Amino acid sequence: MLNDYPQVVTIAGSDSDGSAGMQADLLTFFAKKVYGATIITACVAGNSFGIHAGVNMDADFISQEFKDLADDFHIRAAKTGMLADADIINTVADNYEKYNFGPLVVDPVIITKHGDMLLEQAAYETLVQRLIPLAEVLTPNFFEAVKLSGLDPELHDFQEKAAYKLQEMGARNVMVKGRHDQKEQETVTDYVLLENGQSFKMTEPYYETTHKNGTGDTLSAAITAELGLGKSVETAIRSAKKYVDACIKNGINVGHQFGPINHWASN
Repeated sequence: MLNDYPQVVTIAGSDSDGSAGMQADLLTFFAKKVYGATIITACVAGNSFGIHAGVNMDADFISQEFKDLADDFHIRAAKTGMLADADIINTVADNYEKYNFGPLVVDPVIITKHGDMLLEQAAYETLVQRLIPLAEVLTPNFFEAVKLSGLDPELHDFQEKAAYKLQEMGARNVMVKGRHDQKEQETVTDYVLLENGQSFKMTEPYYETTHKNGTGDTLSAAITAELGLGKSVETAIRSAKKYVDACIKNGINVGHQFGPINHWASN
């Protein structure tokens, strides 16, 4: 039957070293056995030492990508990654509302897992106003949850309180990822709040390694793939978490400094 194979799309930037961005998303889609399409929003030049140059796609080009996919494919789930400015975020939101691309997983690329801000204030505010209310699943890292919720990270049950705040902002299901910056850290705990009010935690060993580039991209891509396969949100999140942990634990020796995770680890 035409278009019966599960198809998903990543709406994100291209990372030339392949460790993150849509390259990590496509590797994840391949591993999860879904067909992955792309809507490129930016291109960056970099390697394991860092990012050294970047260019953004213009709004008309991004809109044309949406139209071309909608005209030909049956996209069953979508995800966003790095959306560099307010114009791009508005363009993505407008087109997602226009076309039926299934549930949206929003990886709010606002702050790095080390706490460094990635978006200017105007773009941040646009993401909050336009994109988060479209999210079937929102996957902020710990510092992004702090920024979005406005809560003190030292609060008891911070992740739970932050997740409720993010639901109030419009996201239907929220996964607040755990910290990765503690001394002598042994575990990482993620907190998930579902649309129906149920919640759960996932605690796994912390793996000390310099090869963790693209973990957030990979997690959100794995959730997207599972949703594209028709899985429930809870099943998709649990499966994605297990996949990412395997990719980190069973590393791959690529790059001199901060390298990628191993997307083939669980196969």
